[in-house]
Amino acid sequence: MNAQALALGAVAGLPDGLRELRVRVRRFLEDEIAAGGFAPEVDAWMSGVDPAFSGRLAGRGWVGMTIPVAYGGHGRTALERYVVTEELLAAGAPVAAHWIADRQIAPSILRNGTEQQKHRYLPQIARAQSFFAIGMSEPDSGSDLASVRTRAVEVEDGWRLTGTKVWTSVAHLATAVVVLARTDDAGDRHAGLSQFIVDLPHPAVTIRPIITIDGAHHFNEVVLDDAVIPASGLLGRRGDGWRQVTAELGNERSGPERILSTLPLLREWARPENLGDDPVAHAELGRLVSRLVALRRLSLSVAERLAEGESPAVAAALVKDLGTEFEGDVVDAVRRHVAPDPGGRGLAAMLAKAVLHVPAFTLRGGASEILRSIVAKELSS
Repeated sequence: MNAQALALGAVAGLPDGLRELRVRVRRFLEDEIAAGGFAPEVDAWMSGVDPAFSGRLAGRGWVGMTIPVAYGGHGRTALERYVVTEELLAAGAPVAAHWIADRQIAPSILRNGTEQQKHRYLPQIARAQSFFAIGMSEPDSGSDLASVRTRAVEVEDGWRLTGTKVWTSVAHLATAVVVLARTDDAGDRHAGLSQFIVDLPHPAVTIRPIITIDGAHHFNEVVLDDAVIPASGLLGRRGDGWRQVTAELGNERSGPERILSTLPLLREWARPENLGDDPVAHAELGRLVSRLVALRRLSLSVAERLAEGESPAVAAALVKDLGTEFEGDVVDAVRRHVAPDPGGRGLAAMLAKAVLHVPAFTLRGGASEILRSIVAKELSS
């Protein structure tokens, strides 16, 4: 198993008509790397923030692919988007700037938004001119979204939002943040939640950086201090936030990024000059690739169900949990054969970054314990 074979293995399982698209994306990425446009990185969809690169992708129609043409998108299929996404992840491309807007905010606005919201935000997302953050997690709440304490009170001119969100990705460069807040008290914790689009910058919204262990600034704390937004900022129906968020999490948890964050590391290790003749290393690589193939089929099946308008929350949780475990195992396997070196180059430097990022894999998109409880509840019902 060499690096080229590992890359070509991603072609299997999709219609032949998508091969041409895959080849075009792959050649574009190869040209970008050769020209110094970016250097392949692990976990680049979370930490690789490059608005200019996002703009170049948008110029080729590879952002907002599934947004209807009527709303400034390209009207492509979910499978076409899946192919482009796989190639971007496999190359370790810096897509974090537009990722959230393209992956889950655009579908959410299409499902729940008003015509005004669709015409205002969707064309900008497709042009990579509008970047979104998501205000879900809060201090002391974590993955338990039903316990959010951020409040939204209806006022004469719209809504007044008060509360704090943490681990809010790319909020420091976002042009808007979608905030989950409690609008009504109810006996059921999942009731009385609503979503709001808060345009940024906002005079009553403070964004403070959260620096990760590798010294990078990707996460943020977002403080809403009686931030008043217009009535048009309500996304979907009042009190329907839990259903809307659950649907969004299906997009967030099941995509190929949940199994391919460490693929650039796996491909680099698979190069003959790095893998060598060690039979143990070859056996470990084979086991990892076989798991990757199975996980990819599961992820793809969820993508197909989402494209049909379903909300496969349990299957999405399963993809995320199994994918998280797989990606951690990739790093552990490489580490058994290679010494990480943050000051080095190539495989050793890539491994050093991966080692620092692995702990976050078990938290983002929902902690592993929460995901397993979702699956267990479904199996026991």
